[in-house]
Amino acid sequence: MEATLGLEIIEVVEQAAIASARWMGKGDKNTADQVAVEAMRKRMNQIHMRGRIVIGEGERDEAPMLYIGEEVGICTREDAKDYCNPDELLEIDIAVDPCEGTNLCAYGQPGSMAVLAISEKGGLFNAPDFYMNKLAAPPAAKGKVDIRKSATENLKILSECLDRSIDELVVVVMKRDRHDELIKEIREAGARVRLITDGDVSAAISCGFAGTNIHALMGIGAAPEGVISAAAMRCLGGHFQGQLVSDPAVVKTKEWANKTKEENVARLKEMNITDPDKVYECEELASGQTVLFAACGITSGTLMEGVRFFHGGSRTQSLVISSQSKTARFVDTIHLNEAPKYIQLK
Repeated sequence: MEATLGLEIIEVVEQAAIASARWMGKGDKNTADQVAVEAMRKRMNQIHMRGRIVIGEGERDEAPMLYIGEEVGICTREDAKDYCNPDELLEIDIAVDPCEGTNLCAYGQPGSMAVLAISEKGGLFNAPDFYMNKLAAPPAAKGKVDIRKSATENLKILSECLDRSIDELVVVVMKRDRHDELIKEIREAGARVRLITDGDVSAAISCGFAGTNIHALMGIGAAPEGVISAAAMRCLGGHFQGQLVSDPAVVKTKEWANKTKEENVARLKEMNITDPDKVYECEELASGQTVLFAACGITSGTLMEGVRFFHGGSRTQSLVISSQSKTARFVDTIHLNEAPKYIQLK
């Protein structure tokens, strides 16, 4: 899979990032997302594969493209028999977020990126459009910290695993009302908190790399992004756990204001999720034999530079992580639209 699709998926996220970056700072998050979706889908449909979107822009009646269940790739065309040998057909599941951190892009803030994860058919958890309590930590703490423990307990474990004092640890938490008590506990335990407004995929992945000065991600975010984060952390050998949250009183969002926990649990059962409180390990959320993750910076963040435009082209920085080759590659690409006056190297 890596040999067949490794370069292709880099180009998919690059094209989405470039399209979205043209709307960076213009205050229009919907258009920034829309153009990224269109660019990502267009490039996917040029790949020799039969792909199925398992995490995307929403249900079919809510999203015109990259909706859950949509098939993408050359081998999904009506005339596929002229292009694809059934014996060589690569069937994959795909999780996408063409513009992760739409607000970050719209307002020119750091950390927005185009992301996707792929695995063989059935290799990615088809997460519902719910909320998820998440815990990400470095490889040294894998299997030692636990989402069922308190933040204080996990910080003590993390301190021992990383041979750092607790006051040297940095925990990323999304700035939401629901996290007020969590933030207070982390600070009282002695650790430092980095608050983010959006984009917890980048924060989760940063835990897998030394030198980012991010040692954990804690708190509740979107479940689909949790699967994408898990795919990356599975490849990196990092720790990731997720637990679906069905209680509106815990989530504290306007969109769930008129819902009840019972209604949400019933909805989960309709999706064949019979244990709403189950803690999902990284290897359950991304269970495939081979998992690939790719991201391209839209705006500069902890891991990657954002898209930089110059006369006649653009420059991108991407990250592709593979469970197959056990590699994390940073890819610096110059895209030439026409003969440039010059190419900026630094």
